[in-house]
Amino acid sequence: MKKLIRGLLDFQRHTLPSYRATFARLAKGQSPDCLFISCSDSRVVPNLLVSTDPGDLFTVRNVGNLVPPAKPGGQPSADRGEAAAIEFSLGFLPIEDVVVCGHSSCGAMKAILAGGTVDGAPNLEQWLAHGTPSMKKLRESNSKVGEGLPDADRLSQLNVLEQLEHLKTYPIVRDRLAAGTLRLHGWWFDIGAAQVHAYRADLGRFVPIDETEGDRLLTSLSEEPPALRAVQ
Repeated sequence: MKKLIRGLLDFQRHTLPSYRATFARLAKGQSPDCLFISCSDSRVVPNLLVSTDPGDLFTVRNVGNLVPPAKPGGQPSADRGEAAAIEFSLGFLPIEDVVVCGHSSCGAMKAILAGGTVDGAPNLEQWLAHGTPSMKKLRESNSKVGEGLPDADRLSQLNVLEQLEHLKTYPIVRDRLAAGTLRLHGWWFDIGAAQVHAYRADLGRFVPIDETEGDRLLTSLSEEPPALRAVQ
């Protein structure tokens, strides 16, 4: 807590003056254009990774960056928190993109890989069950996703792709994709290298977002028609 308090005081003394206008504007409402779903891991800091300001990202963070799939009627199969965030952000905010971002050395993926049993943490154990489909893909898949990585990291990348599929079980996501007004993106953060990777469907694997890949992504976005293409 001492670090938090000192940090707050430092923010008030040195950072806040340059952000006063921003917060005065945000007090009237928010207009983020991206829903960013990531792990609660303290080493993953979305706003730092993408250099965004307050108001730029609508974030959902949980253990393992999991998205419980919806039932046929659109009701979530588990806790309603993630479902509520999806419905609110896509239905009431100008969201055009959804990013699911996993990361290396993920404790949730290691627990799932070890069988998903967590002694003394029944709620965590039940939550990690949403990673079962990802584990199944790891055992059965012959894809290039995560090729050469440790099993937990490969599972983490496959898990990102599985959560994108879970997102598509929500009616509002399906409707927005069909209308061409939403894009889905799979990202993965290599903590040790401080490098974000993006999933390339055409290559069937994650690639680093370096200058070359970043320019390619920016070009593809700028060439899109007003109605966005649905991508994954």
